[in-house]
Amino acid sequence: MAKYVIERDLPGAGRLTPAQLRDISRKSCGVLQEMGSGIQWMQSYVTADKLYCIYIAENEAQIRLHADKGGFPCGGVARVSTVIDPATAD
Repeated sequence: MAKYVIERDLPGAGRLTPAQLRDISRKSCGVLQEMGSGIQWMQSYVTADKLYCIYIAENEAQIRLHADKGGFPCGGVARVSTVIDPATAD
């Protein structure tokens, strides 16, 4: 399976309440459970007007299917080719 970054346009995302974020998370987890083992949500970063979500999936089609089933915006999907961090500099 590959790692993907999904960009979701969600105006006002940074002002969502903890309860709203919980509801979004529950919806996502419910859809993932229905879909089975071919896709896994790792984490998401909430900014002022977007969510950047990290998923592991068999392919991009799984990512888009999750978005469709959950009614989630899916502005862009990018497959991660490699990960770097400060240790890469050593």
